[in-house]
This record gives sequence, C-alpha cells and structure tokens, in this order.
Amino acid sequence: MTDIEKIENSELYDESKIQVLEGLEAVRKRPGMYIGTTSSRGLHHLVYEIVDNSIDEALAGFCDHIEVYIHKDNSITVEDNGRGMPVGINKKLNKSSVEVIMTVLHAGGKFGGGGYKVSGGLHGVGASVVNALSEVCIVYVKRDGKLYKQEFRRGIPFDTLSVVGESTGTGTRTYFKPDDEIFEELEFDFEILSDRLRELAFLNKGIRITLYDERDEKTESYFYEGGIKSFVEYLNRNKEVLHKDPIYMEEEKDGYSVEVSLQYNDSYNENIFTYANNIDTTEGGTHLEGFKRAMTRVINDYGKKFGHIKENDKNLSGEDIREGLTAVISVKLENPQFEGQTKTKLGNSEVRSIVDNVVGRCVQTILEENPQIGKTVIDKALMAARAREAARKARELTRKSVLERGSLPGKLADCASKDPLECEIYIVEGDSAGGSAKQGRNRQFQAILPIRGKIMNVEKQRLDKILGSETIRSMVTAFGGGIGKDFDKEKLRYSRIIIMTDADVDGAHIRTLLLTFFYRYMKDLIDHGHVYIAQPPLYQVTKGKFVEYTYSDKELETVLEKIGGKDNSVNIQRYKGLGEMNAEQLWDTTMDPEHRILLRATVEDAKAADEIFTILMGDKVEPRREFIERNSKKVVNLDI
Repeated sequence: MTDIEKIENSELYDESKIQVLEGLEAVRKRPGMYIGTTSSRGLHHLVYEIVDNSIDEALAGFCDHIEVYIHKDNSITVEDNGRGMPVGINKKLNKSSVEVIMTVLHAGGKFGGGGYKVSGGLHGVGASVVNALSEVCIVYVKRDGKLYKQEFRRGIPFDTLSVVGESTGTGTRTYFKPDDEIFEELEFDFEILSDRLRELAFLNKGIRITLYDERDEKTESYFYEGGIKSFVEYLNRNKEVLHKDPIYMEEEKDGYSVEVSLQYNDSYNENIFTYANNIDTTEGGTHLEGFKRAMTRVINDYGKKFGHIKENDKNLSGEDIREGLTAVISVKLENPQFEGQTKTKLGNSEVRSIVDNVVGRCVQTILEENPQIGKTVIDKALMAARAREAARKARELTRKSVLERGSLPGKLADCASKDPLECEIYIVEGDSAGGSAKQGRNRQFQAILPIRGKIMNVEKQRLDKILGSETIRSMVTAFGGGIGKDFDKEKLRYSRIIIMTDADVDGAHIRTLLLTFFYRYMKDLIDHGHVYIAQPPLYQVTKGKFVEYTYSDKELETVLEKIGGKDNSVNIQRYKGLGEMNAEQLWDTTMDPEHRILLRATVEDAKAADEIFTILMGDKVEPRREFIERNSKKVVNLDI
C-alpha cells in the first residue's frame, strides 16, 4: 500500500466510525457475547439467569421456594419468596433500585456491597441482559407490605416503579417474553429446564424448585434434603453400586464451603461433576485437582497400611482408583476466579489445598471405620490396574503390528489426499454397502472402511478386552489418533468420521454401538466435532422422468402432493438398506458434499449422555424397558 493510499484510508476511519453503544443497546447488538448464542441454548439461558438470582437469595438464607412457569405463549415467570428487590431510589443514578438492576450492566448485590457473599450467574449482568433480550419484561416486588411493579419493553422502561397493591410476605416475580427479533427459536423445552432446575435443587439442599408447564399442564417439583448425596444416588440409579450409601462430606472454613459425595459402581468409567457457586465447571479446575490428589494419596496409603498393596508393589494410579467412581464436588466461595469468559474452569489456587485437605481427612476416616467399603474400593482399583497393564500391552501390540505390516487395515479403501483437514472416512456395515460406497465415492478425499456386523458393546468391557476386537483395532488403526488416554486428535488422519448404516433397526443398533465406543474411548472426537451420522434417504419417488429422494414420511407426503398424488404412474421405493442403492444413487443422496445431509454428533450435557449410554448399553434391563416405553410415545410413525 502506498503512502497516499494509507492517507486516504485513514481519512475514511475517523471519529464518525467510533460507535458508542449506550446501556443495554450493546447487549441487543451483540447478544452472543452475553448469553453465548441466540439458538435454543441461549433462549434457555435466560431462565437460568433469573433463577440464579433467586438461588442467590436462597444461599443468603432468605428464600426456600422458587417457582418457574412456562406460559402457553412461551413466555416465562420466575417467582421466589426471598427478600424482594430493593425498591428505594439509587442516589447516584436517581432511579429506583429495581430499574437500576434491570437496565444497568454490572449493577446488583454481587460487587462487594454486602448484598451477597456467594453468587453465581453472569457476574451481575443476568437480569439486565434478560431484560434487554425480551420483548416485554415485567418485575413485581413484594416488600414492606406493598406490591410494586415496573414494565420494560426491549430493555427500555415502559413506566416507572409504582405501588399497585398490598402484599403479604416478600419476594420477587419476573415475567419475560423473549424477543423474536433476537432469538432463532422461541419454544422452551420442558426437559432442558427440568434438568437444570433439578441440578440446582441437588446443589442447594433444602430449596424447593417447582416447574409448571401451562402448555400441557405438566408440573414437577424438586426438593432434596440430601443435597449432592442425593445427586450421586440419582446419577447411579441405573448402575450396580458397590456400596449402598454414597460417601458424603461437608465442611466450611474461612469463607469456603466444600461439599463432596462419591460412590463406586461396577462400570469401567469415571464420572466426576464439579461445581463452583452452582456453576457447572465442565473443564474442572483446582477443586477437581484437589479431589483427585487426595483420592490417589488416601487410597494408596490405605491399601499399604492394611496390606492390600504390598510394600514393593507400584502405587495405584489415579486412573485405577477412579474407575467406576461417580462423584459430585461443589464448592462455594466469595471471589471465584474462572478461566475464560464461559466460566468452565475454576482457577482459585487456594481451593486446591482446601479440597485436598477435606477429602483426604474424611475419606481416610470413612474407609478405616468401614473396612468393607475400603476393601471393595481397593479390589476394584487393583483389577483396574491389572486391566490397564493388559491394555498397555495390547496397545503396544497393535502399534507394533501396524509398523511391521507397514500398511493400514486390509479392508480400508483409503483416499488419495494426505491432508487430514480435507479427508473423511465412511464407516459402512456390510460388503454390499461397502462395495457401492467404494465405487461411488470421490477417491481424492473419501475413504471407506467396511465393518462386518455389530461391534462389541464397549459399555460392558474394559479396554484390554476391547482391543481384542479386530473391528475396533481396524478403526483405531485407520483413524490414527490412538485410543483411551493415549488418544491424540492431532494425529487423526481424517477430519470427518462418518457413520453410514442402514435406515432400519439393525442399522440404528450398529450406529449406537459405534457412538458408545467413540463416547467412552475417543470422546475428543465428539467434543471437537469430528463424528457425523450420514442420512441416507428412506424413499425414491419416480414418475416418468421425475425422480426425487425423500428422507422422512413427511417429505414423502410433500413430494406426492407436488406431483399430484399417488397413482399407478408413481413408483415409491422404500430403501431398507444401503446395499439396495447402486454406486451412483449412494453418491447422489448420501456422499456428495453438495447434496448430502450429515448430522454432527454432539454432547450438550455429559450427565445426560452418560445416563443414556448406561440405560441403552448397560446390563440393567428394567431402566432400558422404561426408557423405550416412555420414548415410544413420542414416535408418531415408526416404520421398521
């Protein structure tokens, strides 16, 4: 760029280009910065923010009941029996405190003014953000024997705070209707809200939270005196537990509250969920580090003290000790430090030693007072250690065989490109479908790996047994990223791993087995968006020269209406399997990037995912039967 061009461009960028967004205007301009997304997840986040304010009242000791209403028009009301928002005039801004809370970012009782010692939510921007993103928001406050009300429209006060009646008791009621100018969808999901409200009730024992859905007159109420001990029992309800009652500990010291509960089950997976001030710290942090450190130290010390681990034996690893462990760790503190704006990892260094100390002392005492639990835990860990060593040898053999062979699995039809970002691999069941896929693919960037039949159900096996499966070894070798704790997504040979199975019951079963394997042993594949599910068509509709594929019964009806209905000139072919399509049809419908439909496999909620895989793939029959019976009611037309 020449000096003259730089001068011309600098003149275009002057003070007139600097935009100052006043008040809540910034929230409406960039809502994703405040609630993450304007999709369904962001929509439901609005409810959580208002509920979090009520939870803060409960944590301060002034509220024990929160009610949430989903109205027929998908508007929301959240009501609590706390102290009620302050209604006096804020002298600095010359506005009522209610108006300040609802219209000023970072205004509230969470910033050192003595309103709350412990709080969650969006650091005080929650209520104002909800107001900014709502078409209508109305706040009612019961306080001092009076009922106050103020209404807002898209974040702007519609009137001033005024007394509209008398009241008994105290509390705050917030009504809001999300703005259709902001959100992509406006329908609240009862199950999504139910899961979060239940979680909050577990994390705050003694608080009752009731959810009403006026759309279909459904009501659920959550109240757990056992707190996170009840939470662990809930998480393990579909598993075979190794000791009846969860271990529970709670301690408060120097402004820190630590609450931990844990229970072992007979699975081969660990499930540890961590919270800081009710915020789900999905990436863990210092509270998780302190817990792991204490468990590893105490279990090894206990094993050696009572002769379960010989003096010259190696210590059990943390991984061995946590096999089959379900635990919930909840800490509450005045000044939490979170890494990243999304608050998914706790960073307070002092919390590490506090949790370590509490867990270490309590677990040691409980194991020594309950030797049967101690022996159960040690035996489980020793078996895990032996299996881990066998799995290590199996991995070495797998790697060695690949190096010696100098090639990829024999059935793999690899692609020409070596650029992982460009490459994708289709996992196809059966030789017939595999043959069509190999003939129809684009050989430059599409690889095909046929598998035969149903793979092992990894939910019921340890890694050493899993690596004995030729099919699983073939997938591990083809993908290139390793397996289990050795998994490294940087070594993946393909950016997209696409499950392509028949659109029938057997195909669905194979797909579920594959997803179970990925979730349990290659979870990073799912977390980083590498796993996809192909969507082959259900029908081919032909009428003369007209040919169209449809992917659902509803689409079929639409196409039939478009061509004048079903008559003798219309041929409808129902595809039961991929093998019924020739190579050209398979490419056109399912493999051509220009026209195909792919579903990306994601995990929004680790607790829900673990539960589903346990129910569908675990040993217990009754939970699986109940799940099928409950969800079959949602299926309108099941064509098998």
